[in-house]
Amino acid sequence: MQQLLWIETLLKFFPGLMLMLAPMATLRVLGLPRSDDGFWPRICGALLIGIAAALFLEGTSSGHGLGLAGVVIVNACGAALLTIMLVAERGPSSMRGRGAVWLTICVLVTLGVLEIIVL
Repeated sequence: MQQLLWIETLLKFFPGLMLMLAPMATLRVLGLPRSDDGFWPRICGALLIGIAAALFLEGTSSGHGLGLAGVVIVNACGAALLTIMLVAERGPSSMRGRGAVWLTICVLVTLGVLEIIVL
């Protein structure tokens, strides 16, 4: 269980940090649609870092952060939204961007299944 919390922490923290520090470059590298400025990607990055901090707190104490049950819900919501956007053709137009989003969906679903098994 602890290993999953640390994996989740890292998978939320590093992309969040990249989105906060270099939003436009991160979007370009991943092939994702860019906005006029970095406002929304930075907001997304801050939210990911907040989730990572809650996971870190949960991993270092007993029950004071975001536990695995909460992470399953966060991952399911993210995977569902990304899947809907791709199916509705509202996601990235580039092949690299679609691949990055499908990979993210697969990782979120896989982690969710593993976390449900551990619960």
